[in-house]
Amino acid sequence: MAAKFGTSGLRGLSSELKGAVSALYATAFAEFLKDAKLAEPGSRIAVAQDFRESSPEIAATVMAALKRAGLEPVDCGAIPTPALAFYAMGHGWASIMITGSHIPADRNGIKFYRPDGEIGKTDEAAITGFAETLAKDETANRVEQVKGDNHETEAVALFLKRNRAVLPAGALSGLRIGVYQHSTVARDMMIEVLKTYYADAVPLGRSDTFIPVDTEAVSIDTLEKIARWSADEKLDAIISADGDGDRPLVADENGVPLRGDLLGLITARFLKAKCVATPVTSNSGIESAGDFTVERTRVGSPYVIAAMDDAMAEGKTEVMGFEANGGLMLGTDFEVDGRRIAALPTRDSFVPVLSVLYLAAQRKVPVSQIAADFSLPVAAADRLENYPTEKSQALMQYLRASPDNMEAFLAPIGRVAQTSDIDGLRVTLEDGRIIHVRPSGNAPELRCYVEAKTEDAAEALLAQGLSLLSAWEPA
Repeated sequence: MAAKFGTSGLRGLSSELKGAVSALYATAFAEFLKDAKLAEPGSRIAVAQDFRESSPEIAATVMAALKRAGLEPVDCGAIPTPALAFYAMGHGWASIMITGSHIPADRNGIKFYRPDGEIGKTDEAAITGFAETLAKDETANRVEQVKGDNHETEAVALFLKRNRAVLPAGALSGLRIGVYQHSTVARDMMIEVLKTYYADAVPLGRSDTFIPVDTEAVSIDTLEKIARWSADEKLDAIISADGDGDRPLVADENGVPLRGDLLGLITARFLKAKCVATPVTSNSGIESAGDFTVERTRVGSPYVIAAMDDAMAEGKTEVMGFEANGGLMLGTDFEVDGRRIAALPTRDSFVPVLSVLYLAAQRKVPVSQIAADFSLPVAAADRLENYPTEKSQALMQYLRASPDNMEAFLAPIGRVAQTSDIDGLRVTLEDGRIIHVRPSGNAPELRCYVEAKTEDAAEALLAQGLSLLSAWEPA
């Protein structure tokens, strides 16, 4: 697969990014920053990485390219993406995160941040334009390794300070919380933050080998692990995050994960948000579940951030966003019982985790009861891996070509009542069930999201949808 921008950052094969591609795009980003007056010669730019085997080499190549372009790279080590962004924004620096998030280890990625936060789609286009202009420039493509001044300790300390001020002192006392550490760069910080609030933090499953944990489509292997740990360790909950620590995972006392959009909803209530931006893939019941307005977007943090920016431009306050994977974005500062939580317009896993655990501690009920008390439609999602991009494009073109095609394709499932084309195809059936088909923006995968009244109905609909998608072949 050729390196390209997806729903969040540049993605490609690790073997590609370890070479000239990372040097080229780091140089293009430097030229973009200087052209947009967001940096000048000598400006610092923070760089961090996840625990993938390929990430250190890519990070060193990126820092060398930045140095050649006249900027001063700062090495923030292996820390969560939100920690990098928070540290860099606090200094007025741009930043780069080397991470493939939750995708397999044979792939990796690069996330770019302006001094004021995550880049948008127009910025992606501009960076791509610079990369195309520089494609034949030997200097821009040169593969060298450089290390910048190390700021990891300072970046970690600042992010811990932020998260130690989210809840009241001792807020999680009495809770026994497992932390599935695997290979996420958030693993040690999560332990430290839980201890701050007097929770009994139990480290689990630490790995020196990278494990791609997808918090939106949790694998069977991960489900089996957390269910076993929950029973063996008598835990009140298990928490974790994806590889770069910007997508949260919260499982209840039985080892059953809560959906990311439910985590977002609980966080919106905790923060007393007035405006929430979230993709069309988030649960359809969110609009009626809180005292806030909802702006629906396409999938991807840049679209959520753009919607938050539009809301703030209209004068709205207490603006936040979240994705269906639970990653939280704060467009504005929030104040909760006198405690200030600063804006952070990129995905964060820590505040959603703390919001859910705090709600359980306040109500003195199991996390499973917290989830059950929200009367949302039951949602489920999965993906077909190694689904050729050409095939998924042909399928979407076929379904969009005519209502008859859509009706014929979905006939084994139900009759179509209405469709939405915001991102992929989201179909509401006559009986109220929802099926949403969307090609991944990051990998050769086809994602399927469903909603129904009961868990059995949702799982049945998901199985039917995946079967139809798998069997379809272009004419």
